[in-house]
Amino acid sequence: MPVPVPHLPSEPTDSNSSATTDVTPVVALKELVARLHREQNKIQDLLSSLGFALRSFNNLNQFLELIPLMATRVTDADGSALFLYKPNGQIRLEQLHWQDSRQRKNIRKALETASSQIIHVPNTPPLATSTGILDDQMHRYLGPDMQIFGTAILVKHVERGWLYVLSRDPEYSWTETRQKLVRLVADQTAVAIENDELAVELRKKERLDQELEIGAEIQRRLLPRQCPTIPGVTLAARCKPANRVGGDYYDFIPTNQNLIFQPNYNPEREVSSWALVIGDVMGKGVPAGLIMTMMRGMLRGEVLHSNSPAQILQNLNRVMYADLENSNRFVTLFYSQYDPPTRTLSYSNAAHNPPLWWHATTKTITRLDTLGMLIGLDANSQYEDAKARLEPGDTIIYYTDGLTDAASSSGDRYDEENLVNEFSAACRYCHDPQEILDYLFERVQQFIGADKQNTDDMTLVVLQVD
Repeated sequence: MPVPVPHLPSEPTDSNSSATTDVTPVVALKELVARLHREQNKIQDLLSSLGFALRSFNNLNQFLELIPLMATRVTDADGSALFLYKPNGQIRLEQLHWQDSRQRKNIRKALETASSQIIHVPNTPPLATSTGILDDQMHRYLGPDMQIFGTAILVKHVERGWLYVLSRDPEYSWTETRQKLVRLVADQTAVAIENDELAVELRKKERLDQELEIGAEIQRRLLPRQCPTIPGVTLAARCKPANRVGGDYYDFIPTNQNLIFQPNYNPEREVSSWALVIGDVMGKGVPAGLIMTMMRGMLRGEVLHSNSPAQILQNLNRVMYADLENSNRFVTLFYSQYDPPTRTLSYSNAAHNPPLWWHATTKTITRLDTLGMLIGLDANSQYEDAKARLEPGDTIIYYTDGLTDAASSSGDRYDEENLVNEFSAACRYCHDPQEILDYLFERVQQFIGADKQNTDDMTLVVLQVD
């Protein structure tokens, strides 16, 4: 097809020249190619700038301000509008660019009025895409002579808004190239929105991690930092939570705290009985940790009244019942008091795993148990008292079900039978409570798998009569 040759105005000539010089087809073709090349470079520069802004801007609103400008420039339109859905489903005009500043205010008002007529119900297909209501409203308020072309903003295949280009040129056409360019700008917009949401989630996670770490540190400080010095016995204890905050609880509480906190207190001279307690809140993580913290404070207050173990559990159950019922959680608790002069252990159990008692003289194991319901299950639960007189060399382990419920890769449980056998072996060959504790934790970890994390809190307390 012959290339049309445009006629350019002739240069001024002297009186002896009257002919005009026509532009040759080759020159016209070169000018056309050069113009297309300039347009291509302009579009590449614009998209490159948009990509740079996407990488550089930390503020989503700053980036969104560029979107209508870029869409207008790459499509040679009169203007562009960016609409985004609010959380309540209302579509909102987020940003607008219009070349003619004198018309911009009227265009904005018309677009805001058009978008205000549309409400999207969450979790349903957006009305703007299913029925074209937004297009109809824009034609209504902008006039029939406005050319309107839009493309959706999709974040993870979910429609989050619309990017429109607008033109009053009757010859303006929505070419395939323009569609691809606007789609590219819309995709960049979707990436920016997703990045911003990920950044918000990351900041939330960081704050939560900080709060969890604070909670874990508080809980670590509430658990005994070291075992107390109790005449005639040696203690060892360890709590290994599955998460940073756990629901396991153990404690050593002097029953006569006024005596214990005297400046000149000497455990060898001033003999006092001690409460040894272990418990487990149903569940794990932060909710269990909060209940454990609450229970610790209430239990320590009950110990001051010098009641029997059964009465202490009964009072604790009544005080905590309402809060535990509201949280749909329960607590197992084994409470005992050791009296050094008589080597007597008084105890009561609220449905906790019964501690195991190794008898040094007979080399046998029995369980320390009484009847009693979970704390928080029934406000009127009754508990029983029992006593055991310990002999030199006897050893008792208090533990939570994190040890016996520990699962191997095959799904088998460690169970109480394995714990009894390993405890028996430890009492024969280990020299002190710390060795027994280390041995039992090591055996459980070997059962789970050396490289696997426990899925439940594990707590173990070892008491051995000297």
